[in-house]
Amino acid sequence: MEISKQNYLNCLNKNQKEAVIELEGPCLIVAGAGSGKTRVLTSRVAHIIKTKKAWPNQILCVTFTNKAAREMQNRITDLLKEKQSSIPWLGTFHSVCAKILRRHAEAIGLNSHFTIIDQEDQLRLIKNICKAENIDIKKIAPVFILSIINQWKNKGQLPKNINIKRGVPLERNILTIYKNYQERLKILNSCDFGDLILHCATMFENNPDILELYSKNFKYILVDEYQDSNYIQDKWLNLLVKKNNNICCVGDDDQSIYSWRGAEIANFLNFNKTYKDTKIIKLEQNYRSTQNILSAASGLIANNDDRLGKKLWTDGEDGDPVKLTCYKNGKEEAIGISDIIEQKLKKKYSLNNISILVRAIFQTREFEERFLKIGMGYRVIGGTKFYVRTEIKDSIAFLRIVNQKNDDLAFERIINVPRRSIGDNTIKQLHIWTRKNKKSLEDSAIELLQLNKIKPKTKLGLVKILGLFQKWRSDLKEKKHYELMEIILDESGYSKMLKDKKDLESEGRLENLKELIRGMHDFDNLQSFLEHVALASSIDQNWEGEKINLMTIHAAKGLEFDVVFLPGWEEGLFPHQKSLEEKGDLALEEERRLAYVGLTRAKKRSFISFVISRMYRGDWVDSLASRFIDELPEKNIEKEEVKEQSAEDFFFNQDIDYDEGIRSPGWARLQRKKLKRIK
Repeated sequence: MEISKQNYLNCLNKNQKEAVIELEGPCLIVAGAGSGKTRVLTSRVAHIIKTKKAWPNQILCVTFTNKAAREMQNRITDLLKEKQSSIPWLGTFHSVCAKILRRHAEAIGLNSHFTIIDQEDQLRLIKNICKAENIDIKKIAPVFILSIINQWKNKGQLPKNINIKRGVPLERNILTIYKNYQERLKILNSCDFGDLILHCATMFENNPDILELYSKNFKYILVDEYQDSNYIQDKWLNLLVKKNNNICCVGDDDQSIYSWRGAEIANFLNFNKTYKDTKIIKLEQNYRSTQNILSAASGLIANNDDRLGKKLWTDGEDGDPVKLTCYKNGKEEAIGISDIIEQKLKKKYSLNNISILVRAIFQTREFEERFLKIGMGYRVIGGTKFYVRTEIKDSIAFLRIVNQKNDDLAFERIINVPRRSIGDNTIKQLHIWTRKNKKSLEDSAIELLQLNKIKPKTKLGLVKILGLFQKWRSDLKEKKHYELMEIILDESGYSKMLKDKKDLESEGRLENLKELIRGMHDFDNLQSFLEHVALASSIDQNWEGEKINLMTIHAAKGLEFDVVFLPGWEEGLFPHQKSLEEKGDLALEEERRLAYVGLTRAKKRSFISFVISRMYRGDWVDSLASRFIDELPEKNIEKEEVKEQSAEDFFFNQDIDYDEGIRSPGWARLQRKKLKRIK
């Protein structure tokens, strides 16, 4: 069959088709919101396989979330229409690096059964190191220490590569902790998320033979959401691509909103400088939103300087203009929006397709109270995730210590859960012995018992649990991992502990444990399940009935709704005051990109609002409409006057020096002079 007549190409527009068939050399696909980037990326993979340019295991396709990876895998399977059409090297950066590291763990001083620890375990380890180094965690919080360590890892910096300037004792202390932290992780045969990519890139640099193996194998490399990549991820890609030079990165510089997580938009903007003879293809036709929404978003983002530039368009309808409304205060804003939903939208759109996107999570409170009062269903997206609930993390810790005895963080978490008279003094004793003899906590406990150095009351509980660890490891050889989980919960006394409490919370926790065991059936073995738990970025929640969606704009990226409300477009809130103070113009451009993301989530209707006065930390603060409102094209918006509002349209045309207003310590007082209060 002629390539041009294949089904997966026939459904593409001109630019999309070009992005699919131009396979050789570096390619940057600038994919605007709703322009079909996932279709292009998956079609490109299918095209490589269909045209026999490479075997599936010679294609590396990386993205940032497990959800995106699953969707891509499903689409590729559908396109190829073959039962066995999986791409072995399709996954997140972290999962692909974990797979490579398990094959070559010895090269980084670990063995293949290393544990991937999460944030809670990281913090516990840092606290232990601070105690050993006599560092007061009240003066320097472990969370702050961890954030600095993560920043260093995102920038590809190992402890030996970091130079601290004189007169900066805080960073010097953190560097000391970082060194001990990395040493301790090796002893524990563990690594954290940041290590997965950092270790892999470092291994490639130090072992040319290993790098050669993978760079030669990967004939084609594809990257999704490239605008979200950080330094070490980009370096890892750069190392792998040197052999074949076939790298295709897809993303949107106008949707780069995660600099606080280490993302560097410079990777995207400088792609054609990093890779010579880059072909840049722009996808500007939008299949999601009406033209008025697209024009409003394009007019807004055009005010940014650091962008490659594009203009979204659709061959669909113009649709309604973006509605712009001013309210007295946050409470009135919540009432006004709920009235619009109830009176004008509810009959036409499902509540599931209506979303309220806020800049800061505290904004949801007034909406929640309003919806509760009028009996309207809602859900707050971004609540407690399944795998971070206490009972789930405890159960996972039992499995981790069974999987490998050097996992001290798992050992410490559950050694006295349920209570076995193993107190803090015993744990401290074990840690001292562990550091002195460079042993795991489990081995240290065994040695101290043999030397009769454990108190009699504690000895009984410790002997019992250590015996159970050995038994469970033997059980794992004969039983399924989900059967083992049931045994552990029973024999450890964990299930009994919850049953004995006989309250609603404990009943809910027991139900969660049942769900955990049901979920374990989806994995072939304990190792694959534990890896899934460690790498899962989110767990989808099933919500019953129709409900309005409440979430931050950051959480909404990648989603779409028929109707979107964007409340709180006020100076200091959006753009956010703290961001502007910390990063100035760079932050302003990212805040504008965030506004662009919010607008382009809407398919049919978009509503923007701001208030004259908002309650903030217990005080009423007069507000100034966001500068982003003035940047919206007049022809694509409709200003709606509200009750008791002055006929004078000073709310939308303020003629105010924003820089002076923002940077002045009394910017709220300055606003009072500029705006007329609605009484």
